Amino acid sequence: MNSKGAPTHRARKRFGQNFLHDSNVIHNIINSIGVAPGQNVVEIGPGMGALTEQLLQKTAGNLTAIELDRDLVSLLQTRFSDYPDFKIDQADALKFDFSQIATENEPLRIVGNLPYNISTPLIFRLLSFAPLIKDMHFMLQKEVVDRLSAAAGNRNYGRLSVMAQYHCQIIALFDVPPQAFRPQPKVDSAIVRLIPYEKPPFLARDHRCLADLVRTAFNQRRKTLRNNLKGLITDQQLLSIDINPSVRAETLTPADFVRISNLLS
Repeated sequence: MNSKGAPTHRARKRFGQNFLHDSNVIHNIINSIGVAPGQNVVEIGPGMGALTEQLLQKTAGNLTAIELDRDLVSLLQTRFSDYPDFKIDQADALKFDFSQIATENEPLRIVGNLPYNISTPLIFRLLSFAPLIKDMHFMLQKEVVDRLSAAAGNRNYGRLSVMAQYHCQIIALFDVPPQAFRPQPKVDSAIVRLIPYEKPPFLARDHRCLADLVRTAFNQRRKTLRNNLKGLITDQQLLSIDINPSVRAETLTPADFVRISNLLS
Protein backbone atom coordinates (compact mmCIF):
# COMPACT_ATOMS: atom_id res chain seq x y z
CA MET A 1 0.00 0.00 0.00
CA ASN A 2 1.18 3.49 -0.75
CA SER A 3 0.63 6.23 1.78
CA LYS A 4 -0.68 9.60 0.70
CA GLY A 5 1.66 12.53 0.24
CA ALA A 6 3.40 14.03 3.24
CA PRO A 7 1.35 16.79 4.91
CA THR A 8 2.58 20.28 5.61
CA HIS A 9 2.62 21.62 9.14
CA ARG A 10 4.35 24.51 10.86
CA ALA A 11 6.47 23.28 13.78
CA ARG A 12 5.16 24.49 17.12
CA LYS A 13 7.71 25.59 19.68
CA ARG A 14 5.38 24.89 22.63
CA PHE A 15 5.33 21.21 21.63
CA GLY A 16 9.10 21.12 21.10
CA GLN A 17 8.61 20.06 17.48
CA ASN A 18 11.62 19.39 15.25
CA PHE A 19 10.67 17.18 12.32
CA LEU A 20 13.10 14.57 11.02
CA HIS A 21 13.53 14.67 7.23
CA ASP A 22 16.93 13.11 6.42
CA SER A 23 16.24 9.88 4.51
CA ASN A 24 19.59 8.30 5.44
CA VAL A 25 18.98 8.89 9.15
CA ILE A 26 15.45 7.52 8.83
CA HIS A 27 16.79 4.42 7.06
CA ASN A 28 19.43 3.88 9.76
CA ILE A 29 16.88 4.23 12.55
CA ILE A 30 14.45 1.78 10.98
CA ASN A 31 17.25 -0.74 10.38
CA SER A 32 18.43 -0.37 13.99
CA ILE A 33 14.94 -1.03 15.36
CA GLY A 34 14.22 -4.05 13.17
CA VAL A 35 10.45 -4.19 13.62
CA ALA A 36 8.36 -6.91 11.98
CA PRO A 37 4.70 -7.78 11.38
CA GLY A 38 2.89 -9.06 14.47
CA GLN A 39 4.92 -7.01 16.94
CA ASN A 40 3.27 -4.52 19.29
CA VAL A 41 4.94 -1.32 18.07
CA VAL A 42 4.21 2.09 19.58
CA GLU A 43 5.48 5.39 18.21
CA ILE A 44 5.57 8.40 20.52
CA GLY A 45 5.43 11.77 18.79
CA PRO A 46 5.12 10.72 15.13
CA GLY A 47 5.26 14.32 13.96
CA MET A 48 4.56 14.45 10.22
CA GLY A 49 5.14 10.73 9.79
CA ALA A 50 8.74 10.40 8.60
CA LEU A 51 9.32 7.31 10.74
CA THR A 52 5.64 6.35 10.81
CA GLU A 53 5.55 5.61 7.09
CA GLN A 54 8.50 3.23 7.33
CA LEU A 55 7.20 1.60 10.51
CA LEU A 56 3.82 0.96 8.88
CA GLN A 57 5.48 -0.70 5.92
CA LYS A 58 7.64 -2.90 8.16
CA THR A 59 4.77 -3.89 10.50
CA ALA A 60 2.15 -4.38 7.78
CA GLY A 61 0.20 -1.47 9.27
CA ASN A 62 0.11 -2.73 12.85
CA LEU A 63 1.19 0.42 14.70
CA THR A 64 -0.10 2.59 17.53
CA ALA A 65 0.97 6.24 17.57
CA ILE A 66 0.62 8.74 20.41
CA GLU A 67 0.52 12.39 19.39
CA LEU A 68 -0.47 15.45 21.43
CA ASP A 69 -0.95 17.91 18.56
CA ARG A 70 -4.55 17.62 17.28
CA ASP A 71 -3.65 19.03 13.89
CA LEU A 72 -0.97 16.39 13.37
CA VAL A 73 -3.38 13.65 14.46
CA SER A 74 -5.80 14.74 11.75
CA LEU A 75 -3.04 14.99 9.12
CA LEU A 76 -1.66 11.55 9.96
CA GLN A 77 -5.10 9.92 9.96
CA THR A 78 -5.64 11.26 6.46
CA ARG A 79 -2.15 10.45 5.21
CA PHE A 80 -2.20 6.86 6.43
CA SER A 81 -5.88 6.05 5.94
CA ASP A 82 -4.87 3.13 3.70
CA TYR A 83 -3.67 1.30 6.82
CA PRO A 84 -6.80 0.08 8.68
CA ASP A 85 -4.77 -1.30 11.61
CA PHE A 86 -3.00 2.02 12.21
CA LYS A 87 -4.21 3.52 15.50
CA ILE A 88 -3.41 7.02 16.66
CA ASP A 89 -4.25 8.37 20.11
CA GLN A 90 -4.47 12.12 20.61
CA ALA A 91 -2.89 12.07 24.05
CA ASP A 92 -0.09 13.36 26.27
CA ALA A 93 2.55 10.62 26.49
CA LEU A 94 3.47 11.88 29.98
CA LYS A 95 0.00 10.83 31.16
CA PHE A 96 -0.70 7.92 28.83
CA ASP A 97 -1.38 4.50 30.36
CA PHE A 98 0.86 2.22 28.32
CA SER A 99 -0.51 -0.85 30.09
CA GLN A 100 -3.74 -0.50 28.09
CA ILE A 101 -1.99 -1.37 24.83
CA ALA A 102 0.38 -4.05 26.14
CA THR A 103 -0.51 -7.72 25.71
CA GLU A 104 0.76 -10.79 27.49
CA ASN A 105 2.16 -12.34 24.32
CA GLU A 106 3.50 -9.20 22.64
CA PRO A 107 5.43 -6.74 24.86
CA LEU A 108 5.69 -3.17 23.67
CA ARG A 109 8.38 -2.01 21.28
CA ILE A 110 8.46 1.75 21.74
CA VAL A 111 9.93 4.20 19.23
CA GLY A 112 10.08 7.96 19.37
CA ASN A 113 11.67 11.20 18.28
CA LEU A 114 11.05 12.68 21.71
CA PRO A 115 10.60 16.43 22.22
CA TYR A 116 13.62 17.63 24.18
CA ASN A 117 11.49 19.46 26.73
CA ILE A 118 9.77 16.27 27.95
CA SER A 119 12.33 13.55 27.21
CA THR A 120 13.65 13.05 30.75
CA PRO A 121 10.29 12.95 32.58
CA LEU A 122 8.89 10.72 29.83
CA ILE A 123 11.74 8.23 30.20
CA PHE A 124 11.13 8.11 33.97
CA ARG A 125 7.44 7.41 33.28
CA LEU A 126 8.24 4.67 30.77
CA LEU A 127 10.59 3.00 33.24
CA SER A 128 7.56 2.42 35.48
CA PHE A 129 6.14 0.25 32.66
CA ALA A 130 9.45 -1.61 32.09
CA PRO A 131 7.99 -5.12 32.68
CA LEU A 132 5.61 -4.54 29.75
CA ILE A 133 8.31 -3.35 27.33
CA LYS A 134 10.62 -5.38 25.11
CA ASP A 135 12.76 -2.43 24.04
CA MET A 136 12.75 1.31 23.39
CA HIS A 137 14.51 3.26 20.64
CA PHE A 138 14.59 7.02 21.04
CA MET A 139 15.96 10.06 19.29
CA LEU A 140 17.10 12.31 22.10
CA GLN A 141 19.27 15.31 22.74
CA LYS A 142 22.81 13.89 22.76
CA GLU A 143 23.32 15.23 26.26
CA VAL A 144 20.44 13.05 27.50
CA VAL A 145 21.91 9.95 25.83
CA ASP A 146 25.23 10.74 27.50
CA ARG A 147 23.45 10.95 30.85
CA LEU A 148 21.61 7.67 30.27
CA SER A 149 24.80 5.77 29.52
CA ALA A 150 27.22 7.55 31.90
CA ALA A 151 29.19 5.49 34.43
CA ALA A 152 29.56 6.37 38.10
CA GLY A 153 32.09 9.19 38.52
CA ASN A 154 31.37 10.68 35.11
CA ARG A 155 30.18 14.30 35.11
CA ASN A 156 27.04 13.26 33.19
CA TYR A 157 26.13 10.60 35.77
CA GLY A 158 23.06 11.30 37.88
CA ARG A 159 19.57 10.24 38.87
CA LEU A 160 18.54 9.43 35.30
CA SER A 161 21.66 7.28 34.80
CA VAL A 162 21.05 5.25 37.95
CA MET A 163 17.36 4.57 37.41
CA ALA A 164 17.65 3.85 33.68
CA GLN A 165 20.61 1.52 34.23
CA TYR A 166 18.81 -0.24 37.06
CA HIS A 167 15.89 -1.08 34.78
CA CYS A 168 17.57 -1.37 31.38
CA GLN A 169 20.62 -2.18 29.33
CA ILE A 170 21.56 1.12 27.64
CA ILE A 171 23.14 1.14 24.17
CA ALA A 172 24.02 4.44 22.46
CA LEU A 173 23.72 3.75 18.72
CA PHE A 174 24.67 6.80 16.63
CA ASP A 175 24.62 10.60 16.58
CA VAL A 176 22.32 12.72 14.43
CA PRO A 177 23.29 16.27 13.32
CA PRO A 178 20.93 19.26 13.53
CA GLN A 179 20.73 19.35 9.72
CA ALA A 180 18.58 16.20 9.79
CA PHE A 181 15.64 18.20 11.20
CA ARG A 182 13.33 21.03 10.24
CA PRO A 183 13.59 23.42 11.95
CA GLN A 184 17.17 22.68 12.97
CA PRO A 185 17.65 22.33 16.75
CA LYS A 186 20.60 24.10 18.36
CA VAL A 187 22.00 20.84 19.74
CA ASP A 188 23.15 17.46 18.45
CA SER A 189 20.88 14.45 18.81
CA ALA A 190 21.54 10.74 19.19
CA ILE A 191 19.73 7.41 18.92
CA VAL A 192 19.69 5.18 21.98
CA ARG A 193 18.37 1.67 22.64
CA LEU A 194 17.00 0.72 26.07
CA ILE A 195 16.33 -2.97 26.75
CA PRO A 196 14.49 -3.60 30.04
CA TYR A 197 15.92 -6.46 32.07
CA GLU A 198 13.66 -9.42 32.70
CA LYS A 199 15.37 -9.45 36.09
CA PRO A 200 17.67 -6.58 37.10
CA PRO A 201 21.25 -7.68 37.88
CA PHE A 202 20.83 -6.13 41.33
CA LEU A 203 17.27 -6.52 42.58
CA ALA A 204 15.75 -3.88 44.84
CA ARG A 205 13.23 -5.19 47.36
CA ASP A 206 11.19 -2.01 47.07
CA HIS A 207 11.34 -0.06 43.79
CA ARG A 208 9.69 3.01 45.27
CA CYS A 209 12.23 3.07 48.10
CA LEU A 210 15.05 2.90 45.53
CA ALA A 211 13.56 5.71 43.43
CA ASP A 212 13.06 7.95 46.47
CA LEU A 213 16.58 7.20 47.71
CA VAL A 214 18.21 8.08 44.38
CA ARG A 215 16.18 11.28 44.07
CA THR A 216 17.18 12.37 47.57
CA ALA A 217 20.84 11.43 47.12
CA PHE A 218 21.14 13.60 44.00
CA ASN A 219 19.00 16.42 45.34
CA GLN A 220 22.10 18.57 45.94
CA ARG A 221 24.87 17.04 43.86
CA ARG A 222 27.77 18.73 45.62
CA LYS A 223 26.75 17.53 49.07
CA THR A 224 27.91 14.25 50.56
CA LEU A 225 25.71 11.23 51.21
CA ARG A 226 25.92 12.08 54.92
CA ASN A 227 24.25 15.44 54.27
CA ASN A 228 21.78 14.44 51.55
CA LEU A 229 20.59 11.30 53.34
CA LYS A 230 20.52 12.82 56.82
CA GLY A 231 17.53 11.45 58.69
CA LEU A 232 17.19 8.49 56.32
CA ILE A 233 20.28 6.49 57.21
CA THR A 234 23.20 6.77 59.64
CA ASP A 235 26.92 6.75 58.97
CA GLN A 236 27.14 3.45 60.81
CA GLN A 237 24.53 1.85 58.55
CA LEU A 238 26.35 3.03 55.41
CA LEU A 239 29.68 1.79 56.74
CA SER A 240 28.10 -1.59 57.52
CA ILE A 241 27.62 -2.13 53.77
CA ASP A 242 31.05 -0.71 52.88
CA ILE A 243 29.82 2.67 51.65
CA ASN A 244 31.68 5.79 52.73
CA PRO A 245 29.20 8.44 54.00
CA SER A 246 31.65 11.20 53.02
CA VAL A 247 31.39 10.57 49.27
CA ARG A 248 28.97 12.18 46.82
CA ALA A 249 26.09 10.32 45.18
CA GLU A 250 27.78 10.52 41.76
CA THR A 251 30.47 8.07 42.93
CA LEU A 252 27.99 5.25 43.70
CA THR A 253 27.04 2.61 41.15
CA PRO A 254 23.43 1.46 40.66
CA ALA A 255 24.38 -1.67 42.64
CA ASP A 256 25.50 0.54 45.55
CA PHE A 257 22.15 2.33 45.57
CA VAL A 258 20.33 -1.01 45.55
CA ARG A 259 22.33 -2.12 48.61
CA ILE A 260 21.40 1.06 50.48
CA SER A 261 17.76 0.76 49.41
CA ASN A 262 17.56 -2.86 50.54
CA LEU A 263 19.03 -1.90 53.90
CA LEU A 264 16.38 0.81 54.29
CA SER A 265 13.51 -1.40 53.18
